[in-house]
Formats: sequence, structure tokens, C-alpha cells
Amino acid sequence: MSPEPTMHRWCVASLADSLEAGLLREEQRLQVEQSVCGLDARDEVTIHEQLAADLAAAGYGVHREIRYPAVRDRRKRSEGDRCDLVLTPDNRPLEVPEADATLFADPQAVALEDAFWLEVKVVSQFTELGGNSNYSSQLLSTVRGDITKLSKDRGILHAGLLILLFTAEEAIAEHDLGIWQDRCLERSLPIAAPASRVISITDRLGNRCCTARIYPVRHY
Repeated sequence: MSPEPTMHRWCVASLADSLEAGLLREEQRLQVEQSVCGLDARDEVTIHEQLAADLAAAGYGVHREIRYPAVRDRRKRSEGDRCDLVLTPDNRPLEVPEADATLFADPQAVALEDAFWLEVKVVSQFTELGGNSNYSSQLLSTVRGDITKLSKDRGILHAGLLILLFTAEEAIAEHDLGIWQDRCLERSLPIAAPASRVISITDRLGNRCCTARIYPVRHY
């Protein structure tokens, strides 16, 4: 009988390293292809696919659009909020609570509370239509709802918010994320010190910098 897997110790810096490596590989591939479209031209769903592939390449199990534990009691699986990416260590499966008492339960599956729940938001200073008129509102308002969802769900112990920010300069991203962070702290939103990585990208739309920043989210 094999021993039970031990609980994984999640490190947001390691997650950030994996994302940086994957985004850098993809940017280099686009440069070699002389692609007219860059990472910043992709929609959010396509970006999620890229991030999932990057994390899977680093050895994580990646599970997309997973229902929050708090809504698991709803009878229809289509009901309730879903998390963008739920990660498990060593490419292990994610627990399916509904199968726990059946023959289909996987002894190697990672419990929902031991997984890492990651919400992703992508914001660009420049889009294919030019300067993004919704840039500030997308950055300062939209993402706060994800922090609230993650922090209030008692079935989640490890969580984070990844902001993928495309800007003309690294200094712009640093400034604007600093304002965002201050606003969150003013509202007592439970974020912790982030892990941040910066990737230079080819200027196709006006963006020359991609900042990937993960904020750990704690419980209220």
C-alpha cells in the first residue's frame, strides 16, 4: 500500500517563475515566426490556455474552470462561480468530491483545500483599436471581485490573483499596480506580498512590456 501524499507547500515565486519561462518561450517563438500578432492581441480565454500550458510544462496539474467549493452543494454542475485555473502538484488529478464515496475515487487526487486556486485577469494599455479607454477601470475595479470570492470561500486554503498587465513601459506597470495594491489595502482586501516577473515583448500595438504579478489571497 503506497503512503498518502503529503500536503504540498505552495510558493507563488515558483509559480511566477514557471509563468515567466513559458511566456518568454512563446514570445521568442512569435519573434522567430515574425508574427504580426503578439501575446497582447490575444483574448483572455486564449491567454488562459497559454498560461495553463506553461504551468503544465512546469509539472503542475492544471484544471480549468473549476467550481468554487462554496457552490458545490448546488445540484446542477453548470451553476455557480468557477475559478480560472486550479493547480495541483506533480501533475496529480484534482479531487472530485462527488466521487469520494464511490469506486471512482482516485487515491492520488489532491483535495480541493490543498490545491492552489488562481484567478487570472489580463489588462492591456494598448489594444488593436489603439489606447484602451477602459484600462484604468479594468485594472482598478474588475479584479477586486475575484479577491473577495477567493477570500470568502472557506473551502479554499491556497489562492492567488494573477494580473497579466501589458504596458508601454515597465515603469508604467509598476506605478499602476502600486496604485491598485494601495487601493486594495485601503479597502482591507486580504492580499499578501506579490511575486512579479517582467517579460519584454515586441512592440506591435504599443505595448513593450508584459508584467505577470501574483498576489496571494488570504481569508478574511
